[in-house]
Order: sequence, then structure tokens, then C-alpha cells
Amino acid sequence: MKTYYKIIGLILGLGAWFGFVGPWCVSYPSNFTVIGYIVATMVLLYPLLQFIKGIFTNANVKNILPLFVILPLLVSCSKIPAGYVGVKVYLLGTEKGVDAEVLPIGRHWISINEELYQYPVFQINYVFTADKKEGSENNEEFVFQTSEGMECSMDLGVSIMFMKEKVAQMFQTYRKGPDEIRSVVVRNAIRDALNTVASSMPVESVYGSGKAALMDSVQYIVKRNLDSTGIIIGKISLIGSIRLPSSMKAALDAKVTATQKAQQRENELREAEASAKKTIAIAQGESEANKIKMSSLTSQIIEWQRLENERVAIAKWNGVLPTMTGSAIPFVNIK
Repeated sequence: MKTYYKIIGLILGLGAWFGFVGPWCVSYPSNFTVIGYIVATMVLLYPLLQFIKGIFTNANVKNILPLFVILPLLVSCSKIPAGYVGVKVYLLGTEKGVDAEVLPIGRHWISINEELYQYPVFQINYVFTADKKEGSENNEEFVFQTSEGMECSMDLGVSIMFMKEKVAQMFQTYRKGPDEIRSVVVRNAIRDALNTVASSMPVESVYGSGKAALMDSVQYIVKRNLDSTGIIIGKISLIGSIRLPSSMKAALDAKVTATQKAQQRENELREAEASAKKTIAIAQGESEANKIKMSSLTSQIIEWQRLENERVAIAKWNGVLPTMTGSAIPFVNIK
């Protein structure tokens, strides 16, 4: 019986030392408590080993087996890395529930009665897509309906950040870790906003010029609904293009092609009209110029021009009269 008492005393002593004194010293703001705890543990290590050795000597291995089963469950040390904060949840006892204190960066002792949830306080980016190689292995595309009841789908990217001051409240509200909040809470908020906005828009607008307005409205609604909970939405963006049923996509593409051809013909018509107007303007300009020239001619100018032409012809003549028949009039007046 004495051996069992020793084992029970050893379990209770180690549990108190590592399960209560240790967590208090490690979590205390001063580094001196941590150093003191380590020194005290090293000082007590030798007597502890002697005590365990005596139990091994005087007892069967079966008697100390519970020590190695229970002791690892009493103590645990968890690390909160840079960029994260922690929420400690008590699982048993009258104080079970969420600890109001948010744990900062560093190592913290978490006992068997506690569970630690870590939340990033920096911006993280995630994609909800139908592609299994991105985001989740499941199909996470968003499916929605337009005002005509046309079913469409799209892939979205979202940037998320958790407010440090509201992490404990967030866990009390959703009882989920950051991955579950992203895949359930944030996804549901985006889906609801998308269905609300798209249901009032025609498919032609959603697929075309109204795409940017759709995304802006969805982002505004999601941010408004989640900001108060501590979930900060930075940006919601469309990945790729919106997917439509093949028949509707073909109809819209044909309409776009027809519109482009009509626009092209209209541009060609405008170009032809402009060219015709240019030709008319040139002809009108030449006609006006000829009229001005004709009105400026006088008999003296005409006689002068005739004499000038004769002078040029005489200068080029070699003195030989041309041979001719009939009654043609010589080019040069030889009177």
C-alpha cells in the first residue's frame, strides 16, 4: 500500500508542479519567474530521480505504469507564433468556456483541461474556386441566379483579417477556428450577398458591363455585415470570368458579334460620308478658283499671253517652214 501512496503522491506533486506552478510562471510577464522556475526544477530533479528509483526498486512495473499514462496528460506546452493570437478554452469544471484574455505571442502552458485556438491577425488571402488544385479539394465555386432566373457561377478571391480585440468574442459567437470561420461564416456571407445583388440584375449586365458594380455591391454588403464581429474583409475579387449555361453564352456572344459588326458598318458609313464631303469640298474649291481666274482675265492679258506663246515658239523654231497640205493656219503669224 505504501508504494501506491508514493505513486499517488508523486502524480499529485508532479501535476501541481508542472500543471499549475509551471503555467503560472511561464505566463507571468516577468522573465525572472521563468528563470526561477527552471532553476527550481533542476534543483528538484535529483531528489525526484532518487524517489522514482526507490519506487522502481521496491515496486513492480505494473504499479508505476499509471504514472507514465497520466503524467503526459497533465501538462502540455503550446507556442503561439508571430502574427497570431490565442484563445484558451476551459473544457471542464465550473469555469469551463472561453477565457476572456487573448494570449499573445510566445509559449503557454495548456493543461488537459484546456484547449488552445490560434487566430492570425495579419491579412490572409484565400480563393473559392471550382479547381481542386486551388483552395480546397472540394468545389467551392459560388452559384447564383440573375433576375431572369438564369443560373450562373463564378470563382472569387477574398482577403481576410481577424481583429485581435474581438477574437475571444468571435469564438464565443461562432465556436469555430479560423479555417472553419473562413469556409463557413465568410463563405455564407458572400453567397447571401451575391444572391441578393445578382437577383436584381439581368444576365446580360452580370456578364457584361455590370460586372464591376456587382462585385462592388457584394463587397460592401459583406464588409458591413462582418466588420462588427471582428472579421475584416479587405477585398473580394472575381477570378477569371463568370460562367453561364452554354446556350446563353452562345446567344450573348452572337449578340456581341452582331453589335460589333453593326458598329463597324456604322463607322464605314461615317467614313464614306466624310470622304464624299471632302471630295465635294475640293471640287467646290476648284470651281470657285476657276471662276475667280476667269473673272480676272482681260483682253490685254489674253493678248499678252498669245504674244508670249509666239515668242516661245519662235525661240524653238529652226527656220524651216513645215510642209503641209490643205488650208491649215500656221501656229505662228508670219505676216
